[in-house]
Parts: sequence; structure tokens; C-alpha cells
Amino acid sequence: MAAKPIEVAIIGGGITGLTLALGLQKRNIKFHIYERSQSLREIGAGIGFTANAERAMLALDPRIHQAFKSVAVQNASDWFQWVDGFSGVNGDKDTVEEDLLFKLYLGERGFEGCHRAHFLKELVDRLPENCVTYGSQLETIIDRGDNEAIQLKFHDGTAAETDLVIGCDGIRSRVRQLILGEENPASYPKYTHKKAYRGLIPMEKARPALGESKVNTRFMHLGPDAHALTFPVAEGKLVNVVAFVTDPGEWPYADKLSAPAEKKNAVVNFSKFGGAVRTIMDLLSDDLDEWAIFDTYDHPASTYYDGRVCIAGDAAHAASPHHGAGAGSGVEDATVLATVIDLAQTQLNQSRDKSRSEILKAALATYNTVRLERSQWIVESSRILGDIYQWQHEATGSDRKKCEDEVSWRSHKLWDYDIDQMVQQTAEDYKQRLSS
Repeated sequence: MAAKPIEVAIIGGGITGLTLALGLQKRNIKFHIYERSQSLREIGAGIGFTANAERAMLALDPRIHQAFKSVAVQNASDWFQWVDGFSGVNGDKDTVEEDLLFKLYLGERGFEGCHRAHFLKELVDRLPENCVTYGSQLETIIDRGDNEAIQLKFHDGTAAETDLVIGCDGIRSRVRQLILGEENPASYPKYTHKKAYRGLIPMEKARPALGESKVNTRFMHLGPDAHALTFPVAEGKLVNVVAFVTDPGEWPYADKLSAPAEKKNAVVNFSKFGGAVRTIMDLLSDDLDEWAIFDTYDHPASTYYDGRVCIAGDAAHAASPHHGAGAGSGVEDATVLATVIDLAQTQLNQSRDKSRSEILKAALATYNTVRLERSQWIVESSRILGDIYQWQHEATGSDRKKCEDEVSWRSHKLWDYDIDQMVQQTAEDYKQRLSS
């Protein structure tokens, strides 16, 4: 007789939570999403997914990959270009030409970008009906023992029961606090002393001002204490701009990670750059946001799970965006979780010598083993890249060749990750845990 189906509570309906939900649905695993807002929506502008993330989407559920491809904008060039955003300062101040520092081959249709909200909508459209409860802000998790369901309690007084809890509740994760302890510094992200001005430029304005070659693919514009990333999104109708600056002060808001910003501040911060970057800043709308860059590098989590509760995505390993890998790393997490929970359901149906609790705890222990080291390396490496791009990294400075070598090996370690091997490692680790 088949065992009782596993029920999974997903806390948070961002990209990690939704891709996990679709992966579980594909494997006929019961799930429910608890989202604290009143709708599933993404704030922000552009997002990109590297090749490893696309392979993880395919392994998790091909519908996720289809969702991304349906809104992704293909780069006109197969090369990601890093340019000297300071070039031209002492020459023609009106030129938008920049010195090429180095470029890396992305492969055909590699590292494409899309609008976050568009991708999220595609994921939501693929969810089954009635799988989300809105306005559910988690307060606490009560594990009542091995033979009992886990109880969730929410701020509005409601409660729910489940077998497994997956915290996908973002950089200020409540589930992380409950796993690691509310007094633990590792329960909270830390300001990296970098912030970003984020905006979108209509292509009809960007193309004549910057030229076709500057707006149809990815560019990283480097310079002292600031850098900018540009790439096309929204079916090529917009250029996404993320302009990073070093901020020696503290982020002034305790309850939010973004705030309205004045365009003049972005213009001033990049006023000493070359013509291309200054033109980009001038083209931004007056309606800008500034985003604080927080991460978990200074106080990484010692574990991503406790019993039948775990964290994934930014809740587990929030990274700065300099690798372009935060959301993709969450998709890798979701792939491992869906894989091992599916294996746990099979084990429950077949095994009589292990308790339900043992089988479920082993699943999350396997997830922790497979994901901890790689995801925390991404957090560290992304922090270092942010310093390299602003010529602050002691080992590279502004040396072109040293920057290229450092960026190249770090990028390929991210992009070339073997997703099939990750899935195989998941199965082997889980099998070994159950047999030991």
C-alpha cells in the first residue's frame, strides 16, 4: 500500500519558491505556497540566467525553461563584453566608444535577460489553481515530534500543517531566523557598502544615443568605485541599467532594501566616467530606485536545514548581483529539493525499516550537503567580482589581464557547472544516508 503523500509548505512566492512548486508538481508532490503579500509579483527590472541555470530549469521542469525563453531577449552578440567605462575621459568627451578590456564567449543564446515581472507572470500562469494562500506572514514553526505534522503559525492567527517546510522567503527570511536563531548574526544579511541605481531606458531613446552595438547585448562598464551593467530586456524594447556605486555609509532604512532615488545623484556618481556611461545616466528617467546590496558573505549559514525545515534561494545564500547568479542558484536549489523529495516519496512507498521522519530528514540533509559549498562560494565570488569591477580588488587593481583572468575562471566555474552530475550526486548521497 502506498504511503501517505508528502506535503510540502513553501514559504514565499518568489522565483525560487515558484520554480520549486512547478518542479514538485511535475513529480506529483503535494505543495502549498504561503505568501505574505497580497499577490505574486516581482519588484525590480531586468534579470539574466546563465547557462547552468537554464540547464537546472530543464532538469527541474521544462515548463520553467519554456517560461523563461518566452520572455527572454536574445543577445545580438554571443560575447559578454567588459569595457573601460572611464575610457574617453581625457579624449573626446562626446564619444560613446569604450576600450574593450576583455570578452567571454557565452555560447549561442547564452546569458539572456528578461523583465523579472514578465518571467514571474509566466511561472504563475503555469501553477495549478488554489495553491497559494496570500497574506500569510510566518510567525513560527512548531515541530511536534517525529510522528506528528509540523505546524505553521502566521501573524494573522491562522495555522497550517505540513510534512516539510521550505523557506523561500528571501533575503530577510523568517525561516532562516528560526533555523539559526534570532540572536545569531548569520540570521541576517549585511550591507555590502554598495548600492545600485536601477532603471529602464526605452530602446527608441537608447539606440540613437548609444548606437546599435551598445544596446543589443551585455556590457559591463568598469571604473573606479563604480560600474554599470546594461543589457536588453522586454522583447528588445528596453535597455536594463544597473549602476553600482560604493557607499561608505550605512543603509539608512531598517525596513526596506530599496528607496526612490533622484536621477541627479546617479549622474553625479558617474560624472567622471566616459561619454557612454554618462550618456546612459542622462537617459535614465527621473523615476529611479536605489537598491541596497546586502548579502550573507560576512555571516554565512552553518546549515540550511534543521530536521524537516530548510531554506533555499536568497533565504539560504543571498548574494550580491555581480555574478548574475542569485536567482539561478535558487533554481539549482529547487532542482535538488524536488529531486530528493521525489526520492523520499518513493522511499516511503517502499521502505518499512525507516520512519517517515527519518526519510524526510535525510532528504533535507542531502540537500544541505549538495548545495552548501557551491552556493556559499557564489556569495563569496560575487562579492569579489563587485570589487574587481570597481578596481578595488587588491589582487587585480585596474590591470586588464589580471581582471580578465580572475573574471574568466570565476565565470566558467559558475557557467560550466554540471547539473546532471548534481542530480546524480543528490541521488547517491540520499541512497547512502538511508543505507547507513
